[in-house]
Amino acid sequence: MTNERNMPPTTADERTMLEGWLEFHRQTLAWKCEGLSDEQLRSAAADPSELSLMGLVRHMADVERSWFRRVLTDEDAQPIYWSDEDVDGEFHLTGADTWQEAYATWQAEIDTARRNAARFGLDDITEGKHRRTGERYNLRWLYTHMIEEYARHNGHADLIRERIDGATGD
Repeated sequence: MTNERNMPPTTADERTMLEGWLEFHRQTLAWKCEGLSDEQLRSAAADPSELSLMGLVRHMADVERSWFRRVLTDEDAQPIYWSDEDVDGEFHLTGADTWQEAYATWQAEIDTARRNAARFGLDDITEGKHRRTGERYNLRWLYTHMIEEYARHNGHADLIRERIDGATGD
């Protein structure tokens, strides 16, 4: 694995710092998937878990969509991989699921997230509400939550990648 991530600036304003850490963690997940075959990316962490690198990428595509479309801008953007009938659908992979599709979908959601967030200040309140709690948030909260979400799942990705080929790295 190469490590071509951009470290966040060490002295910056709050927004630049938050966006820098979010980008760093997005790049980290991509890095953990780098150079693997579709089969390796679909391989589960350990029985009975269905957690896989491709599943994590698909999960993060839906997370980006949920927070930066449905909550931030109140867009009626339906889930990509999960449903009420299959709440873990992003992790239920078949041989037909490809890295090319998962990566492209994830990157498209990231691009949309960046565009949508650019229209808001850190203290601006979301136009939409959380689907379960009905709460509204400011953009600062969304950024902080997304950094936490990626950091947690990047920890999972570390373990999955090490299990696949022994590659490690922070």
